[in-house]
Amino acid sequence: MKFIETKLKGCYVMEPNVFEDSRGYFFESFHQQQFEDGIGKAVHFVQDNQSFSQYGVIRGLHFQKGEYAQAKLVRVLQGTVLDVAVDLRKDSATYGQHVAVELSAENKKQMFIPRGFAHGFSVLSEAGAVFYYKCDNFYHKAAEDGIVYNDEQLGIDWQIPQEEMKISEKDYLLKILK
Repeated sequence: MKFIETKLKGCYVMEPNVFEDSRGYFFESFHQQQFEDGIGKAVHFVQDNQSFSQYGVIRGLHFQKGEYAQAKLVRVLQGTVLDVAVDLRKDSATYGQHVAVELSAENKKQMFIPRGFAHGFSVLSEAGAVFYYKCDNFYHKAAEDGIVYNDEQLGIDWQIPQEEMKISEKDYLLKILK
């Protein structure tokens, strides 16, 4: 597995070693020791989540506050998404900046998003996408928060035409980054 740190310290894109032949392919999607060596710290995942979303759906930007903050390891099992992480660490030199990475079933890339980041994605594939992620802390409803997808300060290009965006009412009502 190849680990590539993004411009946001602690946020990594991971590219697996894929072995293909006439029968199909094989790759390790997760190996605890390699993962910890690759990002330089121990992370203990406690919850796995999976969702399906149609083309044009934007989910996010979400995060958990305080003691319920979550690190995530995300990947796509079917389709293609634009995955976005926003640095919310006030003491960070990249506070308020984001990275956007295309994750797909085809490229098999993953992204590690540490605690202290907001996270979201848009679905780029016409047939929708199956999104899968690991969390290092359990979900706690009272700690959930977010930033509105179209915050002008962030300037995220979700790669979806405005008229084709599908956003939940909950996500549409999120606040801007302060």
